[in-house]
Amino acid sequence: MKVVLVTGMPGCGKEEFVRAAEERGFAIVRMGDTVRGEAARQNVGLTDEAIGGFAHAEREKHAYGVWAERTLPRVRGDRVLIDGLRGTAELEVFRKAFGNSLHVVAIHASPKARFARLRSRNRSDAPAAWDEFLIRDERELAWGLGNAIATAGTMIVNEGDLAAFRERAGAVLDAIGAGTDHVPQH
Repeated sequence: MKVVLVTGMPGCGKEEFVRAAEERGFAIVRMGDTVRGEAARQNVGLTDEAIGGFAHAEREKHAYGVWAERTLPRVRGDRVLIDGLRGTAELEVFRKAFGNSLHVVAIHASPKARFARLRSRNRSDAPAAWDEFLIRDERELAWGLGNAIATAGTMIVNEGDLAAFRERAGAVLDAIGAGTDHVPQH
């Protein structure tokens, strides 16, 4: 079994990395779907603030690994990508479950690039202003996201052309899927 955890700040390019994994036959599990599903079950609003507040409250109430624990039952298959790692407590849950089969990939992009991408998505959780963007970043960093990114085995910088990023993402996924000891850094 190969399990890839992808992490990064909002708007860094995780969704493009997920698409590349899907194209290579990886099953996709989104931790955000786990959060949104539970939020819907509890009638929480759909805004970023409502869902983010709910996710945080659940972490405070049940421990910071709660979303990883709730996501684990959805992980099935030989090659799986889990999107949405937000902190070291979640990482530890996955490490305990998957051991040496686990590969952590972090995607990095500058705040300016990420803000522009988030604004262009036109999703309900897109920040309307720079201040909202910074608040979201601060919230996610408080969950330990920076530590999760810092401990990733592979880092891909996504500052330029989409085609070049997809090529780098594909090379990383191909190396992981092939089980090579050396996964390229980009």
